[in-house]
Amino acid sequence: MRAISVASATLLAATALTLAAPTASAAVADDTETNNNITSFGFRVTPSTIAAGGQVTLSVDGCEGDAKVTSGVFDDAHIPAGQQSVSTQVFPDAKPGAMYEVTFDCKGETGTTDLTIATGRPTSHPTSHPTSHPTGPAHRGVKAGVGGSLGGFDLHEIALGGALIVGTLGTAYYWTRRRTGDGKS
Repeated sequence: MRAISVASATLLAATALTLAAPTASAAVADDTETNNNITSFGFRVTPSTIAAGGQVTLSVDGCEGDAKVTSGVFDDAHIPAGQQSVSTQVFPDAKPGAMYEVTFDCKGETGTTDLTIATGRPTSHPTSHPTSHPTGPAHRGVKAGVGGSLGGFDLHEIALGGALIVGTLGTAYYWTRRRTGDGKS
């Protein structure tokens, strides 16, 4: 009789955990759907990780017109029609370890990618590109991380999930103890 009550409690706990899981996976699915970055043209930043003050190459493939590339970490760049790439210098005061969003615009269609600033400084500074930049606010801010393993969840979701688990385990314990008490009489 004891084995049946333990099996019932285990099944109840497993059911509660299963019912709590769709909420978490739905939150992750919403993030991936909004970050859908499919365009009719290809684009890339090479290298994708660079030291502050370093030089990156901005490239587009399949863009029939002029392309404009913007970011908060370098001056706006222009890739003329018929040309596939242009080089630009990252601001020397870019924050090491930060991730900046780079936006490519081809005839009104946009796509984004990330550029990470590595620690350290480049060994040489190119002289063909200016090292100063406007003192106004950045076009796009730093794209920060999502906080490790808790990314995508807020405190309300975590508290609700914890309350469901504790409630389920408490109910299972209560019914297990109650059944055990009935058999002793």
